Amino acid sequence: MTRCFLFLQGPHGRFFPRLGDELAREGHRVRRVNLNGGDRATWPGADDYRGPERGWPRHVARYMARHRVTDLVVFGDGRPPHAAAIAQAHAAGVRVHVFEEGYLRPDWITLERDGVNGHSRLPRDPAWYLEQARNLGPVPEHPPVPSYATARGWAAFFYHAEVVLQRWRYPFHRSHRDRDPVWEGITFLRRFRRRPAEEARTAETLARLGAAPFFLFPLQLNSDYQIRVHSRFGSVHAAIDHVLESFARAAPAATHLVVKEHPLDSGLNRWSEVVRARVAAYRIEGRVAFIEGGNLSRLVEASRGMVVVNSTSGTLALAAGKPVKALGDPVYDLPGLTDPQPLDAFWTAPQAGDAALFEAFRRVLADRVLIHGAFLSEAGIDLLLAESARRLVAD
Repeated sequence: MTRCFLFLQGPHGRFFPRLGDELAREGHRVRRVNLNGGDRATWPGADDYRGPERGWPRHVARYMARHRVTDLVVFGDGRPPHAAAIAQAHAAGVRVHVFEEGYLRPDWITLERDGVNGHSRLPRDPAWYLEQARNLGPVPEHPPVPSYATARGWAAFFYHAEVVLQRWRYPFHRSHRDRDPVWEGITFLRRFRRRPAEEARTAETLARLGAAPFFLFPLQLNSDYQIRVHSRFGSVHAAIDHVLESFARAAPAATHLVVKEHPLDSGLNRWSEVVRARVAAYRIEGRVAFIEGGNLSRLVEASRGMVVVNSTSGTLALAAGKPVKALGDPVYDLPGLTDPQPLDAFWTAPQAGDAALFEAFRRVLADRVLIHGAFLSEAGIDLLLAESARRLVAD
């Protein structure tokens, strides 16, 4: 049956336009609504919405009815325009497809119906995963997919530059990000010049830590809707304060905490200063280390466990057999996988997940909601296109 796919905002780069072309070649109708100049530069020739935010729900509902839209495609379910469009799609019986970064690392992306993480349709029943995995083979091994942080930086910079340059076209547009996006892009690009110095500081910090036992706390991006929507914190600041307060109160004196900055953080939030201030307030100097870089897999292997809000890095720790305490609502927060204890108890007696359950969980995810590839390189996009189109059309 011929379908009509409405695309809204996607990941930076050419993935959504190329996916639209793929669906069109298969005979489906493809529509796109641009909400700002960055959208227009990514997908020229599409329809525009230039009105105020309050008028968007009514507009998108009428648009879907006028064009007989059968499927809505978005990247992330938390941005206000996407959340409003998803609500209107559900009311109209339009199917919703949500792309997101992969639940498993590396080289996977997520595609789910209706929503991700806290909105995921995947059950939270361990027995269901064990049963579903019985007839599934192991997760296939793939060669690494080229995907470059520099490409993401440049793509984000040019996207947000077009947002500013074409603001006259979209006078009511407001960014979903928590900081000025152009300045964030500039500071992100500046970070590449500082990477050697950051890696040197990281190596020095870890050398001072030596063989001391430590837990790992990887930060997420403050603009990430997995923090802003799918957690109780609303910001990385609040998550940092919660974790450090608990660590100061309940962690054994000989235990350390390593706070790792997200590799794609622009640096605008100055997390090192935020952490330093909270460490001083809780009087735990010498027990908390902040690092800007470092190999995450090696850090996981050396750690006693990991504390996350809902970062996909939690699956790296689960794969390594390390205890994971999830403070948000990630899709892997299952009984038997993550530690069910309060955070205060986790520092003293962390509980590792069941290896057989995690293997079943991986198999089901790879079969149902993950696609091998990457958003940030042509080679990665090439891997995604055919399977993404197949799943969008499948019942």
